[in-house]
Amino acid sequence: MQLRGKKVVVMGLGVHGGGLGVARYCAEQGADVVVTDLRTADVLGDSLAALADLPITFVLGEHREQDFATCDIVVQNPAVPASSPFVRIARAAGAAIEMEMTLFFRACPAPIIGVTGSKGKTTTATLTAHLLTAWRADTILAGNMRISALAQLPLIGPDTPVILELSSFVLEGLGAAGLSPAIAAITNIYPDHLDRYGTMEAYIAAKAEIGRYQNNHNTIVLTDTDDALVRLAPAMPGLRVWTGVHAPRVPTEGSVWWDTDVLYAMLQGGTVAIAQRTDVQLAGTHNLANIATAVALALRAGMPHTAIAPALRAFTGVEHRQEVVTTHDGHTFVNDTAATMPDAAVAALTSLPQPIIWIAGGADKKLSFECLAATAATHAQQIVLLQGTATALLHDALVRHGAGDRIIGTFDSFEAGIRAAHALPLRPATIALSPGCASFGMFRNEFHRGEEFRRIVSQIIAEAG
Repeated sequence: MQLRGKKVVVMGLGVHGGGLGVARYCAEQGADVVVTDLRTADVLGDSLAALADLPITFVLGEHREQDFATCDIVVQNPAVPASSPFVRIARAAGAAIEMEMTLFFRACPAPIIGVTGSKGKTTTATLTAHLLTAWRADTILAGNMRISALAQLPLIGPDTPVILELSSFVLEGLGAAGLSPAIAAITNIYPDHLDRYGTMEAYIAAKAEIGRYQNNHNTIVLTDTDDALVRLAPAMPGLRVWTGVHAPRVPTEGSVWWDTDVLYAMLQGGTVAIAQRTDVQLAGTHNLANIATAVALALRAGMPHTAIAPALRAFTGVEHRQEVVTTHDGHTFVNDTAATMPDAAVAALTSLPQPIIWIAGGADKKLSFECLAATAATHAQQIVLLQGTATALLHDALVRHGAGDRIIGTFDSFEAGIRAAHALPLRPATIALSPGCASFGMFRNEFHRGEEFRRIVSQIIAEAG
């Protein structure tokens, strides 16, 4: 896309790197860039400082209609819905509506590997990149993980392995542009973001955009134990590769699956052992599924199957996802702040070592807590709730499932909640921050929540001497 001389409005600078990367890329391509964000300069200070060397106009604390009515291109932050009145103004004036990823897809010279899913997409994308890096040191990982994809373009050649984590919000923009990655994976579908989509059908449709615009030379990796993915498969023109923790019903070339403690793949029509369970350092059945998907992606990208097991042994996980922070005074502190939906917290409660002191609660995404509460009733020995718009709903669900007497309180101070968990006499125990809810209100985002958890835990240990 030609940007030189165009008036580009970047809608949402943010603090994760994506908006910053877009603004820098557009300015360096010769565009007249206006960055507009509802947040103020004191919140966006680091991002503003990173762009201080570029001729960019900043409109902070507001959006101005005239900016949208007079621009050529709007680069929309994925969190901004298409129904935004400012996006509508720009579209009505004839502006092109883009996202960072639509710009990246058009500019990237290499085939793209894209990963989405309700849970497991970060671990799967990161593991895919880890595996491919063992084979190709120039592998690039970016996307929905605080890494700007556009900033990586100078490092990418025609055959560079490129892995992107793609959220449903990003996929909306890619779908509107008719773009899908050459190799794609959907890890699973669970209820999430219903505060944005309203219905599961709309949410699933957004996830399906990852494979909708592939051709029959492309690849879509799915698991056939997920009914939603099985229903979606016929609408995706790419070659279907099935993965999972059990053998697929109909294995296809490239399929990867676990049988007891061995990971197998179908390669050139035969079954090949790829790795052993003892090669894996991640806990939980959900991570076995993530591994199968990541291995399938790496194989489709051309990695020799004999190189998989050695690389897999060196992978220890991803920060903020069942991350063991430290062990102290009989307590193992686990940061699972990325569990922003009930099903992700279920995965933590069923895979972390017992007994568990569970820290949960937060902002509402219009999701049911019944399954999570039932799991907590059998897997959480003590429960600390954090104040938030969803917390009363979670509290009531826990009471209905007989876990009300395990709730030690609802805290409007994150630090007070963690200290209360640490003060409990239950030892040895896992103190797990696995909220099952979004972080808005008490924190900037879930990563801020996880960083604060680490900081407070470190402070508690330092005080103990």
